[in-house]
Amino acid sequence: MGALPDAGWSSPFRVAERLEHEPAVDRLVDVVRRVARSLTPASGRLHDELRGRSLGHPAHGVLTDLPIGLWVSAVALDVTRPPGHAAASRRLLGLGLLSAVPTVLTGLTDFGALSPSARRVAAVHAVTNGVGNALVASSWLARRSGRTRLGPALSAAGLAAAGAGALLGGHIAQAMKEPADGP
Repeated sequence: MGALPDAGWSSPFRVAERLEHEPAVDRLVDVVRRVARSLTPASGRLHDELRGRSLGHPAHGVLTDLPIGLWVSAVALDVTRPPGHAAASRRLLGLGLLSAVPTVLTGLTDFGALSPSARRVAAVHAVTNGVGNALVASSWLARRSGRTRLGPALSAAGLAAAGAGALLGGHIAQAMKEPADGP
């Protein structure tokens, strides 16, 4: 078996690598930095716990599994359509949105500990995941109002955006080995 084709398989990773060195993203970094400062503590016990002190490593990566797993489950129900799937999918989406709150807060708390190049990738990661969250929230609202075709389409789109965000987050954690200073 030969190597994977370069253009098809590595291009998302190349995009992540290019973001590390793209000064045009610095404006977005400043916006995310301001949001992080306004929503998260700069120091103290809560800051330390959001950074993962009790876990012994950053909490953000662990918490990301909750919303993504719940949203994948909802989309799986939408695709397979077992009896009662609509109500179950809506509940899973809602639980995913609730679990996204601490996930976002831990990510924003970690933001300040990142290197400048990692902050560029993290800023795009934050926006991509924000789009995913907004699409999932829109799906939940559409489903509540009886829009049975729009709801599943929005959640699938939200999951796709969250997947793109996850790729960027994985690049930060794995390829870049960030955040460097730990809890």
